[in-house]
Amino acid sequence: MFGHCRNFDGINFSKTMKKAYVYGGLFILLLLANLVSSGQTGRDSLIFRIETTDGNEYFGKIISEDSEKIVIQTENIGQITLLTVNIKKRTLLKSSEQRKGEYWPENQQSSRYFWSPNGYGLKTGEAYYQNIWIFYNQVSVGLTNTFSLGAGIIPLFLIEGAPTPIWLIPKFSIPLAKDKINLGIGSLLGTVAGGEDSGIFGLVYGTTTFGSRDKNFSIGMAYGFAEDEWTSTPLINLSALIRISRRGYFITENYLITSEGDAVAMLSAGGRSILGGIGLDYSLWLPLGGDSFVLMPFLGITIPIGRID
Repeated sequence: MFGHCRNFDGINFSKTMKKAYVYGGLFILLLLANLVSSGQTGRDSLIFRIETTDGNEYFGKIISEDSEKIVIQTENIGQITLLTVNIKKRTLLKSSEQRKGEYWPENQQSSRYFWSPNGYGLKTGEAYYQNIWIFYNQVSVGLTNTFSLGAGIIPLFLIEGAPTPIWLIPKFSIPLAKDKINLGIGSLLGTVAGGEDSGIFGLVYGTTTFGSRDKNFSIGMAYGFAEDEWTSTPLINLSALIRISRRGYFITENYLITSEGDAVAMLSAGGRSILGGIGLDYSLWLPLGGDSFVLMPFLGITIPIGRID
């Protein structure tokens, strides 16, 4: 990522760059069209959150009510009747939490795509653990609503004490227009513990995210460095996330790397499924250029740690 990109055998870089820019432009146009046309259609169903005195919560549409009882149609257990004296609180869900008469919980993994960050951030006290293909391990914590910090390791020291990459990822998230435009600024600061050359390497980036936490796309730019040397051209990132169900998301994350007129692109498409609060990420990655067609799989999990107060 941080060196020159021109010496890749069998890749026609002029054609690669043209393809990458064409596909990138089409990608942006399609996402813009999708976001513009994605407003709420039809009348929102009136879904309520009912909290009872025994600590239970029910989500559903009110069928009928009187001074003694309330009848609601729930999503999972059908129609139920609750006595008014047992109801602690009744809250009408926001339109963003309702889709087609169902309750869609808040997207709690909205600050990143598969790996690349976007303009949204973790809220104060939120934290998660991310693992990619067993070896990549990272914990991220929201220290404030606008600043988060991640720390990661690839524990190669378990393999006969091999040199081990470790890193920190500070990130600022700045809302420019609430739930519409967000700016993310941050860096990755890494080193290799136990290696002969343990200098600092990493990147600094900025990304602008258009759309909500459930449906957005981002345009980002990053410069890499190793000790006191910097890349002369930026890495370009185009990514998008679209929520397609209560527990499912479509995600695409794409990179364009150029150096001295040469270029290579990485395209991906896949999804995220939320299973019992745990996020399962999966995708296929395609290097753009060259004569061969190689799809590389990606698999990761994200486990919420909960609020750290």
